[in-house]
Amino acid sequence: MSVATLDAVAGGRARRARRRRAVIAGLLVSNAVIFALTLMIGKTFYSPQEVLEVVLGHDPPGASFTVGRLRLPRAVVAVLAGLCFGLAGVTFQTMLRNPLASPDIIGISSGASAAAAFAIVVLSAGGVTVSIIAIAAGLTVALVIYLLSFRNGVAGTRLILIGVGVTAMLDSVTSYVISRAAEWDRQEASRWLAGSLNGASWAEAVPLLGAVALLGPVLLGQVGNLAAMRLGDDSASALGVRVERTRLTVIVAAVGLTSFATAAAGPIAFVAFLSGPIAARIVGPNGSLLIPSALVGSLLVLVADLCGQFAFSSRFPVGVITGVLGAPYLIYLIIRSNRAGDSL
Repeated sequence: MSVATLDAVAGGRARRARRRRAVIAGLLVSNAVIFALTLMIGKTFYSPQEVLEVVLGHDPPGASFTVGRLRLPRAVVAVLAGLCFGLAGVTFQTMLRNPLASPDIIGISSGASAAAAFAIVVLSAGGVTVSIIAIAAGLTVALVIYLLSFRNGVAGTRLILIGVGVTAMLDSVTSYVISRAAEWDRQEASRWLAGSLNGASWAEAVPLLGAVALLGPVLLGQVGNLAAMRLGDDSASALGVRVERTRLTVIVAAVGLTSFATAAAGPIAFVAFLSGPIAARIVGPNGSLLIPSALVGSLLVLVADLCGQFAFSSRFPVGVITGVLGAPYLIYLIIRSNRAGDSL
């Protein structure tokens, strides 16, 4: 290989690295700006100085309750839930080499949602109990889908198709439970199922932070193995990757993040589905998408929640806004795949 070729390769790598750093920095700044706006904007506007005082633990008149007890935990849950959904979504999409392989498409979010609806309507549970049941159900459904799709390994298409079937079943269960509910329970369950940050508190934020701190590094530690698995199971095995062990590890971590996020904020539609493709478009095809996708996820939830609160004459849950954004992209992806003759 000539010196000129080596220089060109090195230059291309340097440009991609600079682009990646610039994108990550831009996403961090964008998250910080929207996070700050979320704390300032509302029925009462608080200045950046007042918000900063609350964040630093001071007690400015008026702002301490509204910002510290209402807006701040809501914004923190939005960021953490977005991080969880973004990380989990791109992990499944990378591991299974399919853009449809996100937790809200293959049944994991539906499992947590059905269990939460059952807990609210039938068991009259609330708060922490609903969260625990939703997390356990998400993990259980993921295990069932994994076992049903396992045959000399897990094929991405098979897992997706089984997941879609399980989703349909669980959505039917949810609809039946809601139809049999009393009026008050129906309203509560419907609000939760829409994906909402209303009433978010530190009780939801703390477990979510623990999930990110514990399971996020697990996924980041598998970056190299995930990159190898994008080449196919046989190629990854030839490169020394323990494919099934890696797949099980990342599935457990990604499902855990999805379940905790769903328990805290409900099944916020399409955030896991959209974060990876958006990150890939702005970062480029090379390198891990885990961190960019996590930041895109948090930005999507923050922006959608801000729009849902103040961009329309009526207020909408965050899941309604993300659903409006994600549904057209899902249709576009299916049409594009069919025209290209690709399997889903």
